[in-house]
Amino acid sequence: MKLYTAKNKPSSNLLLLAAVIFILLGCHGNDNNQYYSMEDFAGVKKMDIHAHALIARPALVQQAKDDNFILVSLNSEVPDYPLIDSQQSYVLQLRQNFPDNIFYVTAFETATINEPGWSDRQLSYLKKSFDSGALGIKVWKNIGMTIKDKDSNFIMIDNPIFDPIFNYLEQNNIPVIGHIGEPKNCWLPLDQMTTNNDRDYFTGHPEYHMFLHPEFPSYDTIIQSRDRLLEKHPKLRFIGAHLGSMEWDVAEIAKRLDKFPNMSVEPAERFGQLQYQSIQNWWKVHDFFIKYQDRIMYGTDIEDNKSLNPEELQKHAHELWLRDWRYLTSGDSLQSPFVNKKFKGLQLPKTVIDKIYYSNPEKWYFAKKK
Repeated sequence: MKLYTAKNKPSSNLLLLAAVIFILLGCHGNDNNQYYSMEDFAGVKKMDIHAHALIARPALVQQAKDDNFILVSLNSEVPDYPLIDSQQSYVLQLRQNFPDNIFYVTAFETATINEPGWSDRQLSYLKKSFDSGALGIKVWKNIGMTIKDKDSNFIMIDNPIFDPIFNYLEQNNIPVIGHIGEPKNCWLPLDQMTTNNDRDYFTGHPEYHMFLHPEFPSYDTIIQSRDRLLEKHPKLRFIGAHLGSMEWDVAEIAKRLDKFPNMSVEPAERFGQLQYQSIQNWWKVHDFFIKYQDRIMYGTDIEDNKSLNPEELQKHAHELWLRDWRYLTSGDSLQSPFVNKKFKGLQLPKTVIDKIYYSNPEKWYFAKKK
């Protein structure tokens, strides 16, 4: 061991310099270990829990496999989609060739909701879907915004007619992914909307632009009906699609996650709202993801609906997934078609990314299967 004498003892300045260099090198190493880069994208296992396979061609699932994704295809009662039973059939066909890369969530139909025995018929159908491998069910915005009872009252999601279904799901630990309501922009005039994609969507779908339809239920009425459902079924595992239609303020989402411990959210088609808030208060969005890292899952709402040829679809999917990955993993200055100003990426740690992209959906969708 070398003994330092007064003559050869390092100066305090040298010791301080050495300490600073050590700390800087250590921090640099920690940064490399703490965060993913764009080069890590393909090597990380991921799930997109909000996709729609509306045809039995393999292009989208093949791209998912190439990009190390598992897709969860959501059957949904959207008017221009194939029938729910057909949507289920398409996924089951795809699963024959991609058993590890695509799964599905079933749904019920509401066209005959006012006919006797509706709840029993739908529950019977859902049970058959679960036997075929369905991971859960999807409920859509037509509940609360379109369908009516025999007295022409809007049927809300907490209506007792749904109780037999939700009771069964609650008792059997089967998750529900709920697209209930719309972005709050839906109730604003076009020139007051906060994101370009909302403005474009409601320009093209005026039937869902509630600002034009004051006779329809209000935003608060629909959100409150969803909250009452969760109060009525406290053990129901509920995944709020599109950030639970509370995309306009992560603080509002946080209030519900605090109140309902069996609720989680996914941001499909609402990244623009997160980016808009990132412009205003980056730390607020970043800290929301950190605090609720166990309650957030990744989803996109990507569709294979024949509108793109296979090569175009694969390019679109790959670029979409990369763009979201960059926003979530990097601290880069970014631009997006959804908002008109630059914003900073959230630069979430690897541990959080791994939860959002894989371990959370594994827990919420697949835990019961194991």
